[in-house]
Amino acid sequence: MKPSKLMHIASIIVGFVGIISFASAILGGSDNLVFGITKTDALLCSAILILIAIWTQIATIHHIMLEKKGEIV
Repeated sequence: MKPSKLMHIASIIVGFVGIISFASAILGGSDNLVFGITKTDALLCSAILILIAIWTQIATIHHIMLEKKGEIV
C-alpha cells in the first residue's frame, strides 16, 4: 500500500475522532464533564484533532503530487 493511501486513511480516522469528540462535547450533559474532562478541554482537543486531520490531508495531496511527478517512489 502506498504511503499516500496510509496518510489519507490516517487523516480520515483523526477527523472522525475529532468530530465525535466535538459532538460529544456540545451534546454532553449539564455537569460540564465529557469523558472525565471539562467541556472546554474537550472542545480544544477536538479542534486540535480536526486541525491535524486537515494538515494531514494537505500533506497527502502534496505527497500524491510528488508521486505523480516521480520524485517519490
